[in-house]
Amino acid sequence: MRQLSELTDVDDPAWPVLQEAFAGSSVPVDVLPGDPEQGRACLLQLQVGTRSALGALVLHSGGLVVDHGWVRVLAGAPSGVAGLPGLARVNRFPAAFDAAWRPMDALVVGHDVLGGVFALNGHDPAACGRPGAPGQMLYFAPDSLEWEAMEMGYGTWLTWLLSGRLDQFYDGLRWPGWQSESQSLDLSRGIAVYPFLWSKEADPAATTRTPVPLTELLALSGDFCRQMGLGDPGFLGSLPSEARA
Repeated sequence: MRQLSELTDVDDPAWPVLQEAFAGSSVPVDVLPGDPEQGRACLLQLQVGTRSALGALVLHSGGLVVDHGWVRVLAGAPSGVAGLPGLARVNRFPAAFDAAWRPMDALVVGHDVLGGVFALNGHDPAACGRPGAPGQMLYFAPDSLEWEAMEMGYGTWLTWLLSGRLDQFYDGLRWPGWQSESQSLDLSRGIAVYPFLWSKEADPAATTRTPVPLTELLALSGDFCRQMGLGDPGFLGSLPSEARA
């Protein structure tokens, strides 16, 4: 186990580099204020230093709201305050540091408004039924109800989010005026689409869209996977029905 000072006192912290990336982003990005105490506790439990993008974001921010709120990146959000839930809350971190604790299946690091889940693989993805390599990013796609390997690490993923390539990634899943719908949502909510995105009839531009708690979208995905014989998708994040960190 590394002490907190070993995680924070580094020669080349990633935070200044991230700040430059936020400033130069080709898509809108809001950097939410974090809670220093929460950030330090989260960093200690993760045992990740601030030389890494994940450690820097957790310590110095409450998370990111990217591309008009379409993607929400989790970090060191304050506890008990309305807004984006914190990384620790979503991944059910223990109340006090526990050296034996490990994330369930993978570390959930973000969600999108459609109920998509971004996660960081652990040391043995295959044992959890997940694709991809250890330490690389995954995406649970609500239009296929499957985990997809993104073949990039966390730091590269952050850069990718800010690069303008989300339009291509979500091709066919966005509709005219999606920006206003997405950015008007409370950060605990997503958009339920009917007919469902995985169905043959799905057409987000000509369908029924309803704001719902994001936790409901995740629960629906799990239910559909099991009902359709796709198996249990595993842990998609523990979210409150209302916006609380």
